[in-house]
Amino acid sequence: MMPFQYVRAQSAQEALDAYSKTPGSIFIAGGTNLLDLMKMGVETPAQLIDISRLPLKTIDKYDGGLRIGALVSNTAAANHSLVRQRYPVLSQAILSGASQQLRNMATMAGNLLQRTRCYYFYDPSYSECNKRNPGTGCAAIHGVNRIHAILGESSACIATHPSDMCVALAALEAVVQVTGTKGERGIAFSHFHRLSGTAPELDTTLQPGELITSIDLPAASASERSHYLKLRDRRSYAFALVSVAAVLDLEPDGRAREVRIALGGVAHKPWRATIAEHLLLGQTMERGLVQLAAEAELKSAKPSSGNAFKVELAKRAIVRAVMTAASKEVA
Repeated sequence: MMPFQYVRAQSAQEALDAYSKTPGSIFIAGGTNLLDLMKMGVETPAQLIDISRLPLKTIDKYDGGLRIGALVSNTAAANHSLVRQRYPVLSQAILSGASQQLRNMATMAGNLLQRTRCYYFYDPSYSECNKRNPGTGCAAIHGVNRIHAILGESSACIATHPSDMCVALAALEAVVQVTGTKGERGIAFSHFHRLSGTAPELDTTLQPGELITSIDLPAASASERSHYLKLRDRRSYAFALVSVAAVLDLEPDGRAREVRIALGGVAHKPWRATIAEHLLLGQTMERGLVQLAAEAELKSAKPSSGNAFKVELAKRAIVRAVMTAASKEVA
């Protein structure tokens, strides 16, 4: 690990000031991903700004929904009574990720910012990695790519976003609140993470020095009839090959007033299945129709040599998640 400076911020403004004074600074809270990257030599910050003492650890009702502080631990969020009651898909997603020890340390904002688990990104001995060294190529395209992306095609990078929590937040249409030198702003979750495009080194649309302060969940009209499905190589502490968060709002006769589906493990960002959503809106959730919607969503998939199985896996996962959500009783 390379030497670095360390400062502890007592306020958001103090953190922003410290960032602006030292180029190459990175904010740290739980550090469950960042410290691994530093040990591997992938991240080499000049300064760590400890924000773990900032007063951003509450979960409050806000504008008909919930406001979850950036420094709330994953465990606290998943087990909070209002989250479990009104946004169960978020609780399910968080509890399916990592180990209990990591969830106890990891923060909500940190989960948003965790980086891909691509083998080539994590190993600096591979120089060919556009995410780590822009302009060098993508070793995964012609290498071992079983866990890599099949949607949101880019010749620059086929890494996938690793978070379970973010898939649920995409389906819930959360808003990320941030503060920076130019003031405060809210970022719709659909615009927070980026597809790799021509700049895969940029994971999010955060501006340099911006600090996440909270995650806002909108009023939960459709969130109780929901389901999170994670498919992985092993049940214990493994990243998703494919995951699905399905959130439905159904009329008394079963027709869909609202359909929101997000996929994980298939793209550089949590993937909103907008094609499938559009086909299912206003329809009853019959298995055959959901299968057709899943087929349409995956029609644009472009698998690599080692992950063609993900196409069929994703289709089946969509059907299973949507049908499970549709079958749930709502009080």
